[in-house]
Amino acid sequence: MPFSALYQQTSLELTVFCRAQPLPSRHTEVAKLIQVKRILCPTDLSNESDEALRYAVALARIYEAKLFLLHCSEQDSFTEEKDEEKLKIQMNRLFIESLVPHLGLVTMNELDWHGLLRNNVNHIGNTIVREAVVQKVDLIVMRSRRRPRAAVLLGSTAETVCRSAPCPVLVTHPLEREWVSMSSGEIDLNRVLIAHDFSRDSETAMNFGISLAQEYQAEVHLLHVLATDGHEEPELAWSSSSTGNAYTFTARKLQETLPKEVCLWCNFINVVRCGKVHEEILTYAKDHEIDLICIGVSGSDWPLDNLLGSNVDRVLREAPCPVLVAGYGKPS
Repeated sequence: MPFSALYQQTSLELTVFCRAQPLPSRHTEVAKLIQVKRILCPTDLSNESDEALRYAVALARIYEAKLFLLHCSEQDSFTEEKDEEKLKIQMNRLFIESLVPHLGLVTMNELDWHGLLRNNVNHIGNTIVREAVVQKVDLIVMRSRRRPRAAVLLGSTAETVCRSAPCPVLVTHPLEREWVSMSSGEIDLNRVLIAHDFSRDSETAMNFGISLAQEYQAEVHLLHVLATDGHEEPELAWSSSSTGNAYTFTARKLQETLPKEVCLWCNFINVVRCGKVHEEILTYAKDHEIDLICIGVSGSDWPLDNLLGSNVDRVLREAPCPVLVAGYGKPS
């Protein structure tokens, strides 16, 4: 193997360090694990909502993708303007005003973008998802406001989109660790955390995280949380003839999920922990100054009768950095 591994185990955690030897130049061509050709960024044209545009523009640039700006309103925001051509000009002006502060080193002529207006919508979250389907987008980038605890049970637009989106969703929040420069728009991504539960959705999240990590030679932390107290073997280990304990067995399974060639480009730290999934993800992200959390949504993670929300809900609400949620939703 083109990397060295070091195992470190405690009673609550097992960590595997995989160090690439050596790291190539960032300008070396790498095969991307994903393709992002069309990005959708919903905006309510407010300064706070438009903060997501900084990430959308930066990602559109590195993937050479077309950027769609979507403005949804539950009422007709432009009742006074009935002329379709004048309305189009007015909306383009508003979209440009939103984009300009977040262009960084990119000019308007260099950015391939298109504005979309949807008025009188019944449900903004569902409208965003449907538009993602219609426009055949590969990634949604959106802002989520930190909601007060009293409103947690009501959910949020971002959570609705993450449940049903046909593509990964990158969610940014106020007061978080930033990795897109406010002045230049350049990406400075150092550490990516991938929460992996061996589902198809977490494979998608992993591929997206690795793709970005390869582009910027970021360190990748691959984390699996055992939902036991550490005294019982997890279901994953029951079907194995491995003589190792749950931690070492799961660490090996994590290692096997990685495409072999990516170890040539990225430094990996595989971690197995035991506890509550969302708590371990959030604690690890804070302790290790993670820049991006990538997490998959399995169908069982969104139970309709779970009023306290899912692990993904809780990570979205409390994450110290942007969160990428990958799943295979069915638009309403």
